[in-house]
Amino acid sequence: MEPCGDDPEVRVGSMLYTLVDPSVGHEVAYNRWYERDHFYSGCMIGPWLFAGRRWVATRPLKDLRFPTDAPADAAVAAPVDAGSYLATYFIHAGHEAEHWAWANPQVFELYEHGRGFAERHHAHTALYFTSGSSHRDPDGVPAHVALDHPYAGLVSIHVDREADTSHRDLVEWFDSAAAPVLFAEDDGATSPVDQVQHWRPIIPEGDAGKAPMDLGTGPGTRARSMLLAFTTEPPDACWERIVDLAARIDESGLATVRLAAPFIPTIPGTDTYTDQLW
Repeated sequence: MEPCGDDPEVRVGSMLYTLVDPSVGHEVAYNRWYERDHFYSGCMIGPWLFAGRRWVATRPLKDLRFPTDAPADAAVAAPVDAGSYLATYFIHAGHEAEHWAWANPQVFELYEHGRGFAERHHAHTALYFTSGSSHRDPDGVPAHVALDHPYAGLVSIHVDREADTSHRDLVEWFDSAAAPVLFAEDDGATSPVDQVQHWRPIIPEGDAGKAPMDLGTGPGTRARSMLLAFTTEPPDACWERIVDLAARIDESGLATVRLAAPFIPTIPGTDTYTDQLW
């Protein structure tokens, strides 16, 4: 294993994005199992995974999701309101293989020792590579600190790129055409969208994506991209900006939005929101 001191800096390389529902009636048990055990034993103690955060979509937030008519073969959440709890984890750039070599056997070993949780259902669990981030402020919150910063919300926007549009094309369009509007002040007030991170899915080959449970919808095709918008206000308070961004994406002719989904952070050590999922 390469020593961390040989890396030029701390950089996000990839992410685990896992969107899950507990079975009805098991909300508190699931929340406690995941927060008190699996968050750590299945992820955080692994090599080169350096940040993680849990988010939740309450019923009112799920009701904001769109579009509601994504084709079945392109859906991220099926149905669109599937997935109440989202966990996001950052893996250090250049050390992905070392982490995944640990992670896959680890989850099987945990389940073999009775440390799984049967009463849960994955809506969408996939790995993503980052291609960078766009920021409201020139010297704002660095991308690798985003999961530790006390953001009030997170919005994931999955898209499928059109025709020959590359992921780089989409990011360049975002920076030139969408970011100035998304990050713009409103009547002198700072934009509540602080940064947007750009991601593309890792499509596993062979048994690389094998898991002891159904992981829900797949990562999509090689035309799939995802934007993660971190907000300083709860997403429902600034949802018009997200709706406008999605409309600009669709109207650009470069990509089609498949899912825009808002989340707020969980409150560690509590069962807050477990009674607000349905």
